[in-house]
Amino acid sequence: MRVEVVLRYVGVVMLFIAMFMLLSAGISYVSGVDSAFYPLLLSSLLTALLGAFPLIFVGPCEQITNKEGFCIVVGAWLVACVVSMFPYLIWGGEFTLVNAWFESVSGLTTTGSTILNDVEGLPRGLQFWRFATTWIGGMGVVMFALVILPSMGRSKMMLSNVELSSMARDNYRYRSQIIVQILLVVYVGLTVVSTLLLKMAGMNWFDALCHAMSACATSGFSTKNASVAYFNSPAIDTILILTMVTAGIHFGVIYATVTGKRNNLFRSEVTRWYLGSLLAGGLLIAVSIYAADLYPTFWAAFRHGMFQFVSLVTTTGFATADSNTWTPFAVILLIFGSIICACAGSTAGGIKVNRLVLAGKMMRTKLKLQQHPNAVIRIRLDGVIQDNEVLHAVMIYIVAYLMFILMGTIFGTMLGVDLTTSFTGSVASMGNVGPGFGEVGSMDNFSALPSGFKVANTLLMLLGRLEIFGLIQIFLIKWWR
Repeated sequence: MRVEVVLRYVGVVMLFIAMFMLLSAGISYVSGVDSAFYPLLLSSLLTALLGAFPLIFVGPCEQITNKEGFCIVVGAWLVACVVSMFPYLIWGGEFTLVNAWFESVSGLTTTGSTILNDVEGLPRGLQFWRFATTWIGGMGVVMFALVILPSMGRSKMMLSNVELSSMARDNYRYRSQIIVQILLVVYVGLTVVSTLLLKMAGMNWFDALCHAMSACATSGFSTKNASVAYFNSPAIDTILILTMVTAGIHFGVIYATVTGKRNNLFRSEVTRWYLGSLLAGGLLIAVSIYAADLYPTFWAAFRHGMFQFVSLVTTTGFATADSNTWTPFAVILLIFGSIICACAGSTAGGIKVNRLVLAGKMMRTKLKLQQHPNAVIRIRLDGVIQDNEVLHAVMIYIVAYLMFILMGTIFGTMLGVDLTTSFTGSVASMGNVGPGFGEVGSMDNFSALPSGFKVANTLLMLLGRLEIFGLIQIFLIKWWR
């Protein structure tokens, strides 16, 4: 493996991140040169220098190996998390080393958890930087760099294939270079539409842009301490629900629907399961919290119940209510939604509806084979026959996913964190969801929790965002052939 080639492309990603730091510094300058201006400017220069250094000594490379591709993607994510800490550390405030790392990883993995007790106390430039990290992470730091920065030839195809999981690529019928462009068009288009609608609903331009970026990235960062509950607006809630639901659908399906292609929203089996589960879950929660007299009208219960369920299933994590006070039945549904989450090929995390549907079909097939041992049964998803290798990978992923949640829960309780907080915090971090229950509820944060628990949860965030095996492989690189 050529380490210098890996460093070159990681440097390219760092230059891309430096651009957004500079943009955030520009926001700070326009806002009256607030206290974040110099930290952001200095961070931008430092990141640009670190990124440019390998480019000076290593020339372009048209071809990279599979091993180099993995190292570039995972290395770029890890380095991005490190350099994204710079503005926080230089600015200071609540950002200790551990807290800065937590906020950086939470943003880039679109988890949306925070250690900040006073989000509104941040200067506007630093506020925007938080949303910039989460918007970059929604599409993927490498995928964004592939579009924005100059062409990398065949290397672009290799890197896009590495960052996009095989399940996420299933609904695309295009070459890798076109896939990257489709992602950008859908992502930017959804952000622009959401921003305009939120502005029309009463937000100012800054809040509208930031919440649109967060919703499209399914992150959940907000400019307000009370999250979306601050606005107390049915119109804003509805717009964000629609944005979050859309961001949880496979982007290739969205593009096909808009352009009139055959593999569209109305033919997607996975999308039907996803939308149906959102509606059913939201209704059940609404009935539960209304029957418990937590809300005066069914409409109010439905509004908050649907918003919270959509927010967690899409791994966004916005909040309009304190779900810690809801019924046990509602809480169980919210936790289940936080584990399964939305569709592959979207900006959401979690196990994904695709894997759950396949797991259900595998269970049904197993029962049929017990009744008819000689039968030959093919499992299809969206009309495509699934290979045994794919089905095997699905089950391995689900087992590994739940195993890491268990490990995170055990580790949290070892540190003295209560079981509810430890378990739901691990679920929320592994699924890049954001809020859990207990001390990390929808109206709380991670600030008061032990540093070891925060660091452990950032590892879960990275494992979830890189779909577990992408991150693990980097530690086994010397055994690759």
